[in-house]
Amino acid sequence: MTPPARTRRDDPTRTPLARGRFVTFEGGEGAGKSSQITTLAERLRGRGLEVVQTREPGGSPGAECVRHVLLGGAGEVFGPVAEACLFAAARADHVDRTIRPALRDGAWVLCDRFYDSSRVYQGGAGVKPEILRLLEDVAVDDVRPDLTILLDVPAEIGLARAGVRRGNAAADRFEREGVEIHEGRRRAFLDLARAEPARFVVVDATDVPPAVASAIWQAVVDRLGPPGGEG
Repeated sequence: MTPPARTRRDDPTRTPLARGRFVTFEGGEGAGKSSQITTLAERLRGRGLEVVQTREPGGSPGAECVRHVLLGGAGEVFGPVAEACLFAAARADHVDRTIRPALRDGAWVLCDRFYDSSRVYQGGAGVKPEILRLLEDVAVDDVRPDLTILLDVPAEIGLARAGVRRGNAAADRFEREGVEIHEGRRRAFLDLARAEPARFVVVDATDVPPAVASAIWQAVVDRLGPPGGEG
């Protein structure tokens, strides 16, 4: 069920707000999701829109605690199913405390990863699809993306970018894995995009950042309409 429209307390006209827009960004390591989310957020804010930038795992106090466990590798010892449950627990808190309230207030929510990453990463680790679907339904309920931008980049290029970005810091739980595993995840993301073409837009992330940003903006306009009511 769509959440009811709400009004801003500081709006003297008390005009009801429409539900916001929920845009998720997916892709492998080093695809440029974080920087492109920031670019899109700045452009949306320039049109007077409220924007919430968030990420997974994380995005709420409880979920950020789970993030440290997951990316540090502590959850790996419990096996893929338990790790999938930890991701789902973090997602449920994220949805309840951050995403759903923002959408009810009419904000645009831009999220770095969402349940498609669980489908790819935990699915690729052997967790059965029916288990992932059940965890997904429990965690997100009716909060589903309006649009998913898949930033596609070959794994070798993405991992090289991630290494530059990381500098002297230690690689996280997933960045430590081999290029073959990451290339398999890339193929899995593309399979999801082919299966749900109405929700996904695939963007070539090997291009220069301004060109990638332009392609993302065009996808937003084409799929969701001009943000702020302008072309």
